[in-house]
Amino acid sequence: MDYRRVLEDLEEKNLSEFAQLSKNSKGRQVHEPPCAIRPVYQHDRDRIIHSKAFRRLKHKTQVFLSPTGDHFRTRLTHTLEVSQIARTISKTLRLNEDLTEAIALGHDLGHTPFGHAGEEVLNKIHPGGFRHVEQSLRVVDVLEKNGRGLNLSFEVRDGILKHSKGRGAILPKSGRRLAMTLEGQVVRLADIIAYVNHDLDDAIRAKVIRKSDIPKEIINVLGDTHAKRINKMVIDVITRTYEHGDGKIHASCEVLETITRLRDFLYDKVYENDIVHSDFVKSSKVIKDLYDEFLNNPQSFGKVCGDFCKWRDGDLQRSVCDFIAGMSDRYIVRIYEDLFLPKPWVTF
Repeated sequence: MDYRRVLEDLEEKNLSEFAQLSKNSKGRQVHEPPCAIRPVYQHDRDRIIHSKAFRRLKHKTQVFLSPTGDHFRTRLTHTLEVSQIARTISKTLRLNEDLTEAIALGHDLGHTPFGHAGEEVLNKIHPGGFRHVEQSLRVVDVLEKNGRGLNLSFEVRDGILKHSKGRGAILPKSGRRLAMTLEGQVVRLADIIAYVNHDLDDAIRAKVIRKSDIPKEIINVLGDTHAKRINKMVIDVITRTYEHGDGKIHASCEVLETITRLRDFLYDKVYENDIVHSDFVKSSKVIKDLYDEFLNNPQSFGKVCGDFCKWRDGDLQRSVCDFIAGMSDRYIVRIYEDLFLPKPWVTF
């Protein structure tokens, strides 16, 4: 039995006319025989889950650096929450869950240690700048599997590249900034639904803010608990998209505007909070010092990075940036301590 074709036929039978079918994928950068069992997007999802970059997300900062509490989010748990929200929306809209999940699981693979603080400092010091969305694509195209990359499908790569919005429009009018598939657009929405809610939850847990600090107009629209807010946002997206029925992802103006207000509130009270920001200043110094050290002392870089350098193209700056961006928080701190801090004298 051709198991893959059976699954592809089920997609064609059960999914919406607006869904991206696996059999209609534009394919991979490098042609390879299809899997005998898994449709292309399921295969992509599995490749991402088994990658080294995915495993490193468990020790990368979401908002709070190396929290001692067990319940604070990391970049990995953020990714899993994005995936869950995106799959819920896609399943209800009868879109391709495998494609949605693959994009969601891969969307933050290029994030630096120390969260957005790491991205900000690399963007300043690295020639040509640094954006985690482009680095996520570079991870799956080039850096994984010792330079061979994961060879993912075009649709997954497109969704990864176009998931981020910063402080820009959540659903921009320009098609160039949106993923070519509805599944990719769902991940873009699920990303902000996840982080405005869990970052708010973590900020309250960290006592950076109190529940009473949340503006009343946000609570009145979205609800007064973590679960209610996510539920409100997800149901709104599903309902409005079905109502329009035009092959585009929609949300009500009221909900979109309130999500934007919540995001602005988090920037003002959490992300740029003096207590949180003081750690970002310290972490930025760690990254800058290591970047300068590796550029000025290539031999030191070679000793630390080991096999990572063997397949590189000779561009030291690019190699240093790639290596630092891929580090977990605890690994970069350990390397910094080894290179810059004195060690106690040990006698035998």
